[in-house]
This record gives sequence, C-alpha cells and structure tokens, in this order.
Amino acid sequence: MILSHSHPLKIGIVGTGYAAQRRAETFQQDQRSQLCLVSGHTPETVKTFCQTYDISSRDSWPTLVKDKDIDLVAICSINQDHGIIAQAALEAGKHIILEYPLSLDVAQAKYLLSLANQKDKLLHVEHIEILGALHQTIRHYLPELGTIFYGRYVTIAPQNPVPRRWTYHHQMFGFPFKAALPRFHRFTDLFGEVKSITCHSRYWDTLEDGYYKASLCDAKLQFNQGLSVDIIYGKGEVFHQSDRTLELWGDQGKLIFEGDQGKLITKEGTKSIELGSRRGLFAQDTIMVLEHLFEGKPLYISPKSSLYALQVADAAEQSSRLGKTVFLNEYD
Repeated sequence: MILSHSHPLKIGIVGTGYAAQRRAETFQQDQRSQLCLVSGHTPETVKTFCQTYDISSRDSWPTLVKDKDIDLVAICSINQDHGIIAQAALEAGKHIILEYPLSLDVAQAKYLLSLANQKDKLLHVEHIEILGALHQTIRHYLPELGTIFYGRYVTIAPQNPVPRRWTYHHQMFGFPFKAALPRFHRFTDLFGEVKSITCHSRYWDTLEDGYYKASLCDAKLQFNQGLSVDIIYGKGEVFHQSDRTLELWGDQGKLIFEGDQGKLITKEGTKSIELGSRRGLFAQDTIMVLEHLFEGKPLYISPKSSLYALQVADAAEQSSRLGKTVFLNEYD
C-alpha cells in the first residue's frame, strides 16, 4: 500500500495517555505527517494534550473519526472501545493504527479485517513486544536450543493501592489475557498454532460497579508442534513482589530471562545476556507505519497475526468460564 498523494498525512488521535503521547511526539517530528486533532474522556487531560502539542480537539471520538480532513486515526483508548472506534473509522474511510487488542470480541475483530480489505485501508494493530529486545533476542538464540519442548512466562505486577482506573475494570479492560495479549502473542509469533488451552482466572474484591483490586490468570498452552507453555499473569494488591520471568527449554539448551537479565545455558556453558532499553518502541512502530504508507515497506506484523493471538485468548476465556480444556480445532 503506497499513498497516492504527497501532502502530509493528517492525523487524529483518540486518547490522551502514554501511547497517545508517544504517537503525537513522533507524528510531529516527521514531515510526512501532520497531527491535527485529539479527543479524549477527560476534558482536563484533553486540554493539556492540546496545549502540549498545539492542536485542536473534538468533543467526542465519533466527531473526530468523521472529520473529512483526517486521513489516519490512531486509537489509544480503553480496550472496550477499540472495536467500535475502528469500525467507525474504517466506515469513514480512514487508515487506522490502534493498540492491541483489535477488539475484545473476536467476531468483530474478524469483521474489521474484512472491512479494512474492502475499503483498501491500513489496519495496523500495534504489537511493540515483537519489536522489543526480549523478543528479538529470543528469536536470535532459538536455533541454539534445539527442539523446544517447554516454556514458562510469568508477569506479576504488584500495585497497592490499586487506582480506580479502567485497567482494573472488567468491561473496560476485558479478560486479562485478551487485554494483555502479548503474553500469548510472543509464543504464537514464534511457534505457530495452538492445539489446546486450559485456563483459570480469579479476581479479588470485585465491586458492583465492575472494578476489582487484583486478578490472576494462568494458562497452559499445547502447541501443534509439541511445545507446552505455562503463562501466568497477575496484578494488584494481593501481590507483594514483582516477577517478570520467561524460560524456554530445548533438548540442546535453555534460555531464561529475569527482568532485563538473561542467560543462555548449553553444554558449552552459560552465556549472560543483557537486554537493551525498551524506550522508543512506540516511535519505531509509528515510523514503520509511515514508511509502509509512503514507501510500501513491509510492516513487522500483520493484523491476521494479532487476530490469531486474540482467538487463542478468547479460547482461554472460554476455558476459564467452562472449567475445561478447549481444543482450538473445535473452538467456535
């Protein structure tokens, strides 16, 4: 896809948080794009965003996506709204960048891919973990592990007190493995299709208005190629120590990362691995989108890849709800 016009791409952003700020900075620094509009949930943060980036606002996202002067909409809103905003933007003929997940509803996500193809518009779902040092380092060392038979990925994030934010709300955040889709996407990107999944989930102090103080999900994934992976994701007030560990075991060696420090262990010995900074990934993602649109350069990820990870996460939610293993070839 190469744009036929040479004028700067006119950008509207839905959302004012961290991802929106990083996108805004990059768009303003690149001559191929012109940041024009923003909409958000809180008037005070929208006002600050407009002052910081010297742009105008719209009172709602439906007004922004329908603006005839906007070429591309960057969706940086709460997870619950991703699908509906993306659909409205595509129907209005806009290109789209959005943060994962594409939608919390798999059927809607499939429809959005079809709609983007029908409209001949870019639908780019950000997955900066694929660009990051951890993922690229794993990919580099995979051949030294031989046949990989087991993986384990733990991310625990203590927070006390938990803020009354959308990230601790059932509907706005969504099922944790859908909302935190990279926990699955790292493995589907590297190892392909999943055969079956067994998942459990738990919430603490769930309130009537949908907020909770902590959550814990664990899932066991069996891949078609024989790999078994345990994934654990927890956050909130019941945890008192953080944990970010990823392990891969092969018949020729083992990779283990704890935080930003890693080790490759083989019969030749142990090699220390230090990961680089995770800063700048949103900027890198944004620049790659502009290069794709203006120069036809390939993107690092396809929306189909993101959709498949979402389907696996949806099967995990179904497994948790039904209390049984879900087989992906029988999953609907």
